[in-house]
Amino acid sequence: MNIPFLGNRRQKVGFPDPEGIADLLAECELLRSQAGRAGVRLDDSPASLEALDQLVPRWRDDEEASAWLGNDAGLYLGTVIVRTVPGAAWEIRADGQPVVRLASGREFDVVDAGHEWAASGVPELSQLYAEVAEA
Repeated sequence: MNIPFLGNRRQKVGFPDPEGIADLLAECELLRSQAGRAGVRLDDSPASLEALDQLVPRWRDDEEASAWLGNDAGLYLGTVIVRTVPGAAWEIRADGQPVVRLASGREFDVVDAGHEWAASGVPELSQLYAEVAEA
């Protein structure tokens, strides 16, 4: 039955389009806030990754903040890769983990890399980007 004043009540359920996912994953509020307080502008460029690598890691004293920041750092790294490396795109694995898939088919777990960076600073985000961009 089609009743015009009720409108189309059937809506497609599922994930947003790839651009919507990319915008959602690019938010990284905690990282953007901390970087901004340190005078670092996150403009989704490889140079901003180098600037992040230079931040004094005050968050390492707070385990909870470190975990959140690591997540954001990984998502930001992925955002820079997706926006600057041809053929790179976000993909959500079956377990819900966002990863970056390169044109070569190689999958890169940026969130895991972000957690490693937040915990120890190694490897640097700019170094990870360089490795991925080179592939």
